[in-house]
Amino acid sequence: MTWPFDVAPPVPLPPGRPVLADERPLLWISDGPAPVGLWEQLHRAHPQSGLWPLLLSPLDDADPAFRPWLSGELYPELVSDFEWYNPAALLRTWWETGGEDDDEYGDDDGELAEALAPYGLRWPGTAPAVPLPDGAAGAEARGLAGALCSVKDVRLGLVRARSGAEALAVCGWSGPANHVGDTAKIAAVLADWERRFGAQVVEVGFDTLQLSVPVPPTNLAEALPLAAEHVALCPDQIQHGAPTLTAYAELLVDSHQWHFWWD
Repeated sequence: MTWPFDVAPPVPLPPGRPVLADERPLLWISDGPAPVGLWEQLHRAHPQSGLWPLLLSPLDDADPAFRPWLSGELYPELVSDFEWYNPAALLRTWWETGGEDDDEYGDDDGELAEALAPYGLRWPGTAPAVPLPDGAAGAEARGLAGALCSVKDVRLGLVRARSGAEALAVCGWSGPANHVGDTAKIAAVLADWERRFGAQVVEVGFDTLQLSVPVPPTNLAEALPLAAEHVALCPDQIQHGAPTLTAYAELLVDSHQWHFWWD
């Protein structure tokens, strides 16, 4: 096993390989499926190791290139510093414009306003933070990782990063490129969600993302402003998912997983 980082792995790892860009390590990836229980061990060790574990899934299960992780479709040179950005300002801009693609929301403002009810085209502001019991965020992330490893063919990834949000920027993941070209902006919002809601990045695909949520909303009133943040980050949540913001918010009630897909 070629090991790319200057810190030793905190636990024994299965066979794997580094993924490099200009001889700089982006991540380490296992050659086979992530062993059940290993993500959880690495997650617990992260405060000491500085290595954030990710569960990595491909665009196509039958693709030997395991896109984008082994196919060279990682672009760290296009990613800025996520600490430059104000997450609330980003969300407001995306809500009002649909993202960096001017045509993302289409031309029918009336139809869009109806789909975004009760807020319409006016940004409602960010959802309030929730109280987080000690250790709840980490425990929820480890529980989701264990469940995913039991049912999906995911590989283990390790990135030298302070959080899962930062790991996405460090490795040059470009899953939301059709919405936002600079993954650092996505990472800024995800880092803010971890602070406010305890949401942690667990699984990453070609253009998908799955987060764990320790304290989900318990009713529609709590879920609606959160749903607005999700749709600002990923308009496909209602464009190709639930038909309206309210319908999407209903899916968030009592849900401990947030799943995103950028078309």
